[in-house]
Amino acid sequence: MTHATAAELEAGLERVRAAPRAEGTVELIVRRPAENEREVLEEGELDVERGLVGDRWADGAAHPGRQLTLMNARVLELVAPSRDGWALAGDQLCVDLDLSVENLPSGTRLAVGTAELEVTDELHTGCAKFTERFGPAAIRFVNGKAGRPLRLRGMYARVVRPGVVRRGDPVRRL
Repeated sequence: MTHATAAELEAGLERVRAAPRAEGTVELIVRRPAENEREVLEEGELDVERGLVGDRWADGAAHPGRQLTLMNARVLELVAPSRDGWALAGDQLCVDLDLSVENLPSGTRLAVGTAELEVTDELHTGCAKFTERFGPAAIRFVNGKAGRPLRLRGMYARVVRPGVVRRGDPVRRL
């Protein structure tokens, strides 16, 4: 995969900032059954104890504040222009929604399909795998001065009401 340059990433920032603030769409659901494995789902079950059912989060080492990760689909368009690469980010839900701290502070509730999530205060910064897959410019972009407040690398949430989420479902701030 060819990695985006810093200039290319910066050029797309206004499109990211224009993401819907109150109601968006679930663009992709990704289950990680094992290390470095991805399953793209049309539908997933969200559970209060297990997060996304079948995801390796429920392997016993999980932290309740890091049960699910959501990433803005517009950021993914920048770092992985082909949708085939989006699952490599490792986030279970890719959404077209403004995930900024200003728009969704810790404690905010989200309706996603028939489930309800709560934004946690855990900081999501990415890892060496993100850098390897999308490049050093991408990790600097998502964690830079503009990136952190916008949660360009994504955010953590926990399931507070179980339910089903489908690709194309609305995701809305409650």
